[in-house]
Amino acid sequence: MTATTMTAREAFEQGTATFNAHDIAGFTEVLADDVTFVAPGAMRGEGKMACADFYGGWFAAFGDAHVDVARVHFIGDVAVEEGTFTGTHDGVLRSPAGEIPPTGRSVRLDYIQVIRYRDGKHASFNLMFDRLLMLEQLGLAPSPDGA
Repeated sequence: MTATTMTAREAFEQGTATFNAHDIAGFTEVLADDVTFVAPGAMRGEGKMACADFYGGWFAAFGDAHVDVARVHFIGDVAVEEGTFTGTHDGVLRSPAGEIPPTGRSVRLDYIQVIRYRDGKHASFNLMFDRLLMLEQLGLAPSPDGA
């Protein structure tokens, strides 16, 4: 490890800060060239551009996208993140089923993300969240409470 290589915790903190700042260029700086991601709906990709497009898509769909990290657990070069994503759906959301036009509705979604680091960079993301709950909150699926 060189003096300029970030620890997993430092890379995690920078990744979270750049996400919340909607700084996709800064976010991309902490990604390994061969970074991979997996997300609900069989969404997956490899490489900096694919990863930046996926996470940047949340900014396009939710102009006020923000994550609050409740807990993060580090085991070596692996972080397990528990958090909440909030945002107002004011742009087009790209989904596995196609594009979803803006609904103007707000979402509040708990998520878990497992992130692997290599040489101070994000090497892989495995994001998990309740897609049905998101669709219910967007008014695109019936909710149990009828809201």
